[in-house]
Amino acid sequence: MKKHSYWIFAVVIISAMILAACQQTGGGTDTVDWSKVVPATEITFWHQHSGDRETELLKVVDEFNATNEYGITLTAEYAGGYGDIFTKMLPILNTPEVPDVVVAYQNQAATYQLADALWDMNEIIDDPTWGMPQADQDDFFPGFFAQDVYPTFGNARLGLPPNRSMEVLYYNMDWLNELGYDAPPATPEEFKEMACAAATTPYSGATAEGSIGYELSIDASRFASWTFAFGGNVFSVDDNQFTYDDPAAIEAWQFVQSLFADGCATLVTESYGDQTDFGAGKLLFTVGSSSGLPYYDTAVAEGANFNWSVAALPHTGDPVQNIYGASVSIPKSTPERQLAAWIWLKYYTSPDPQAAWAKASMYFPTRASVADQMTDFFATNPAYATAFDMLEYGIAEPNVPGYDFVRDEIEAVMAAIVDNPTLDVATTLTDFNEVANGILADQLAQIEPAAE
Repeated sequence: MKKHSYWIFAVVIISAMILAACQQTGGGTDTVDWSKVVPATEITFWHQHSGDRETELLKVVDEFNATNEYGITLTAEYAGGYGDIFTKMLPILNTPEVPDVVVAYQNQAATYQLADALWDMNEIIDDPTWGMPQADQDDFFPGFFAQDVYPTFGNARLGLPPNRSMEVLYYNMDWLNELGYDAPPATPEEFKEMACAAATTPYSGATAEGSIGYELSIDASRFASWTFAFGGNVFSVDDNQFTYDDPAAIEAWQFVQSLFADGCATLVTESYGDQTDFGAGKLLFTVGSSSGLPYYDTAVAEGANFNWSVAALPHTGDPVQNIYGASVSIPKSTPERQLAAWIWLKYYTSPDPQAAWAKASMYFPTRASVADQMTDFFATNPAYATAFDMLEYGIAEPNVPGYDFVRDEIEAVMAAIVDNPTLDVATTLTDFNEVANGILADQLAQIEPAAE
């Protein structure tokens, strides 16, 4: 009920922002002669990085501030997690209080754009004075570069990708060997066989009691990842509709439900509990972001200290990997602020800063040429290299407005499916699909007033 209420509250806020957008001009709404614009010298970037990653990001920021020829000083501010930033942004869209650059997942950017609140970078990307050379545009991995182009909004470019991550299967190779296997599972059937074997046969080197085959974290990306692995999808681009009732989604979640029914899987019960249990040698498999690689490495080193790696999720056909990552968007403000923000984004996504950032953060770079600078890094981080080689199998979750709210709602559905082995998955997902498309319809209905 609380999440549903927040969704309604957000729709009200966005509607108000649309009205505000319709009442004002400027901020990129008129044609601008960019050759005559002088970039602002003070801009702000809202990001979600903390700890070591924030330290490394600030190094990139300092280098930009020291070397850019326009006297731009960028202030990078930790503004909380992705959800915190999303919540903070909604009330200030189309006001002078917006940051000049903001981290945003594609669906979050789409929600902002319901209020016509983000700058379409197509306005400058090919500009003869300030644009990005075609060779640089072509250097981005095509799938990553296309993620920030929005058919819902006339193919507007609402972001640039500085990094990406992938959902991967983490596995304990030493434990698999003890169970009689010489490779991670490639199919759902192999995965279940191994997970169930682990549930009854503890790892000899475990440093904690218990024996678990798989722990599921309740998260919308996990729902999508298992659905992708079974050859399905949660959204149809052709129909512009959610497809949680996809036969492959139903099959995938009947499979996950069976893991719980047979005692081969449990839920993650605390933040990063699967990572902790994996490191202690009491959990054979976990599915999570490749950005967690350094944290898994630490957990294993400080725990049971076994041989481990990552693999594609068990799949029914070819591997299909869920690739995601927040991009960086430029809220509408003034041409001067937007230009300065664009200059920063070009730098932030250029090869040298990307290589340094990828090595420090363990995110994947989004430009192909960066791989040439990472040969030694691949050699010393084999799990990262394995995951990097799976990028070719990647697809993305939907970049439509309202997906944030759909993500909140699907979590309760996931929990219900695994909690009740008699719950009919097909009926549950068919019913939920109506809810998801209702949310989408409410969001898309906000677009029309902005066009008047």
